[in-house]
Order: sequence, then C-alpha cells, then structure tokens
Amino acid sequence: MSYIFLGLSLGLSAGLAPGPLLALVIQRTLRYGVTSGLRIAIVPLVTDFPIVILALFIISRLPEVYLNGMMALGGAFVLWLAFEAWRDATDITPKNAGTASIQQDLLRGAMINFLNPHPYLFWGAVGAPLVVRAWGQNPRHAIGFITAFYALLVGSKVVLALILGRFRHLPPHRYHRLMQFTSLLLLAAGSFMLYAAWKGFVTGS
Repeated sequence: MSYIFLGLSLGLSAGLAPGPLLALVIQRTLRYGVTSGLRIAIVPLVTDFPIVILALFIISRLPEVYLNGMMALGGAFVLWLAFEAWRDATDITPKNAGTASIQQDLLRGAMINFLNPHPYLFWGAVGAPLVVRAWGQNPRHAIGFITAFYALLVGSKVVLALILGRFRHLPPHRYHRLMQFTSLLLLAAGSFMLYAAWKGFVTGS
C-alpha cells in the first residue's frame, strides 16, 4: 500500500506541476478542443518508456553539460510554441480554429517531453530506484507504484483538459485573453528552462 500511495503522491505532484507539458495541454485544449488536450495529456504513456531506458543506461553517465544543452533546446522549442500561440491568439476563435491531427499533437508533446531533462532526472534519481526496491520486495509493489504514478500523472492532465474544454464557449474577447494567457504560460516555462540551462552552464554543474 505504501508504494501505491507514493506513486499516487508523486504522480499527482508531477501531473499538476507547472511546466511546458501542462501549459501545452491548456493551450491545445483551448484552441482545438478537449480531444487535442487529451492527446497531449497521454504523451507520457507514449514517450516515457524510452526515457526510462535512457535515464538508466545513458543519461546518468553523461556529463551535466549535455543535460544543460538538452534543457536549452527544450526551452527554445517551448518559446517557439509560445510565439506561435501568441500570434494566433487574436486571430483564432473556437469556430475557426480547425482541428489538430493526432500526429501534430503527439509530435509536439513528445518533443517537449524528450527535450525536458526533468523526466530523465526523476527516473534516474527517484523513479527507477523505487521501482527496483519495490520489485525486490514484491513485483506487485513495483507494478502498483508504476500504475498509481501514471494514473495520477496522466489523469490529472486529462481532468484539466476536460474542465478547460468548457472555456472554449466564452465570448470571443475573453477567449482571446485566455489564449494570450496560455501563451504567457508557455513563455514562462520556456524562459525558465533557458535560465536553468544558462545557470548550469555558468556554474558548470
């Protein structure tokens, strides 16, 4: 039970923690609807397996400068998404927003997840050791931890997308303001990633 509770706690905190993937869930839901937001929300289920493998066997052995470089690339990508969202904020309404393809949503979400060092660091430093220890005690503990973690990691974003889907019916001027706010969320996330990368380069850590 303790491993399940730990998985739920870590999954919820990771699922609702401010960051580029959460901001993208909000932005795509408001622009294209719940379906688009749900696709972004489930990205960790698609991308995290290779991330776990990389974290265990490759990333943990790389110098810190490579993680800083990855963070910088991720920050630049998120800033591009912020610019695109701001540019479209005043021109797009729910009626003419069109639809986003599955490929577009999964590609954007995967790019953010792969270029963000935090999932690698989590699995390398926290997730993988917990799973190994739980498996040693009882394989069901490890399975329970992973299931609980992803249920809350993905589930929290799914619930957020379902709630935000209702905001697409706001009056156009309020909808545009909300879209501009989502672009600022992406701007903040991208800027933080670039700052963290710069600080890592400067301090050499």
